[in-house]
Amino acid sequence: MSSLDGKVALVTGAAAKRSMGRGIAVQLAKDGADVVVVDKYAVPESIRPEDQDWKGLDDVVAEIRAQGRKGVPLAYDISKSAEVDAMVAWVLEECGKIDILVHCVGVRGPVPVPVVDLDEETWRMLIDVNLTGAFLVCKAVAEVMIPDPEGKKVVLISSMAGIGPYPGGAGYAASKHGLLGLMKTLARELAPYKINVNAINPGGFDTNFRDDSVAKQAADRGMSVSDSLKAGTTGPTGQAGPPPIPLGRLGTPQDIADLVSFLVSDKAKYITGEDINLSGGAG
Repeated sequence: MSSLDGKVALVTGAAAKRSMGRGIAVQLAKDGADVVVVDKYAVPESIRPEDQDWKGLDDVVAEIRAQGRKGVPLAYDISKSAEVDAMVAWVLEECGKIDILVHCVGVRGPVPVPVVDLDEETWRMLIDVNLTGAFLVCKAVAEVMIPDPEGKKVVLISSMAGIGPYPGGAGYAASKHGLLGLMKTLARELAPYKINVNAINPGGFDTNFRDDSVAKQAADRGMSVSDSLKAGTTGPTGQAGPPPIPLGRLGTPQDIADLVSFLVSDKAKYITGEDINLSGGAG
């Protein structure tokens, strides 16, 4: 038997081809769970030419079903409470329960942008999606977990920016600091029910999450995205060259999927209220 046989997992932010959510959803299916995958757009836009044939949630569901598990695609905006409530109600109607929540939805916005140049609309968007959205999803899912709580798991994807902010990333860093505060509070509130709540702080990862910054960098250079990528990208602070990662590479969706696989298993039942750095040694 697989470690998650009979479990139902809800993974948000899973539609992009190079997303952490996709990698996590497929890994949980390999571990034996049925997986509901959610994103705002069923087929998200991508600036990368190699992503153009990707069918979004439908392709992720096909990968889940290839593991012999049930896969369900849903398109909802998690920053809106009515849509979150509808999403959770739909999952309960279709699957009967939610054993695992992995909340991956997040936006970084264009960086680097100093505080004095950061517009209010961008600030509010970052807080609405990264922090308020996480609150709405956690609240709705926790409410349905509590009546039958034993063994339930919640994992929030935060960021190294949540513990070590960088110049030009104020809105993103503030939202991720808030996310870690939400996680630690929720973990203590749900501990009496034996529900584990943890977070992961990814460092530099090669995912679609970097696309906004890549597009901004190309525009600043007066180059196409393809030409800018060939010229080499810079980090979130605008510094050139490879990221200072001791292990010598960016992280991959599989790296974070492996950690999530552990955190939602019975092997991690004594871990709660923790945020775990996943940065190749850069943290």
